[in-house]
Amino acid sequence: MNFQKVPLAPSIYFVGVPIGTARDITLRALDVLASAHVLAAEDTRSLRKLMEIHGVPLEGRRIIALHDHSGNKVIEGLLDAVKSGKSVAYASEAGMPLIADPGFELSRAAAEAGVGQTCAPGASAVLTALALAGLPTDAFHFAGFLPSAKGARRSALEGLKDTRATLAFYESPKRIGATLQDAALVLGETRRAAVCRELTKKFEEVVRGTLEELAERYQSASVKGEIVLLVDRGNLPDVSEIDIETALKDAMERMSMRDAVDAVSVAHKTPRRKVYQLALDMGK
Repeated sequence: MNFQKVPLAPSIYFVGVPIGTARDITLRALDVLASAHVLAAEDTRSLRKLMEIHGVPLEGRRIIALHDHSGNKVIEGLLDAVKSGKSVAYASEAGMPLIADPGFELSRAAAEAGVGQTCAPGASAVLTALALAGLPTDAFHFAGFLPSAKGARRSALEGLKDTRATLAFYESPKRIGATLQDAALVLGETRRAAVCRELTKKFEEVVRGTLEELAERYQSASVKGEIVLLVDRGNLPDVSEIDIETALKDAMERMSMRDAVDAVSVAHKTPRRKVYQLALDMGK
């Protein structure tokens, strides 16, 4: 047994669990699962199995189900447990709670009620994919799951087209072919991308190529398992500070600084805070 029973302060403990290989769990996560007065999980069976693998006994504790359809009573019960001096551990089915997984409502309710919360961090599929894909990691935008309907999916991709970061999505194996076709159409066929499948598991696979190449590969392919799709930021035009300053100077002759900052930020697709700081520097 690699865990220790430790005294835990009355609080909500968000526990990161493996995304595949059971041994990817941290020792601290095992300590929390062994020691918490109350256990809650997105999937009670998967948490029970994980605890059995690592020899963490339930010792009379039952695991409370908390998922998107649980309702407010479950959350209120967990908060009441903390208020009465107990520790509560919550785990998603896989990976980190709240990251395209349940847990946000519990976290928000705890914050509003002034209930303490902390995290025993663990594996994350999106971070694992970024480490393996061979795409830039200096900045990335995690967009979770794209809409399942074609029109809504294309609209969502259109909104991300000019994002200056590697795009990261979770996707169903049933929809990966259609998503890649839409991504190639909206974002551009030549953008580099990677399909990361079954990460940390026996059949882990990372397939790299352009969106056009990947769309063709997965058009009719039958695939299984959890998928992370990463897409490079593309060859977006660079905007120099001189260009922005020139636009600001012209705009501030015709409108207030606030309106000028908003207009230039939108026109040059540049973060508002950067444009605002330039406007302040110009004023000095």
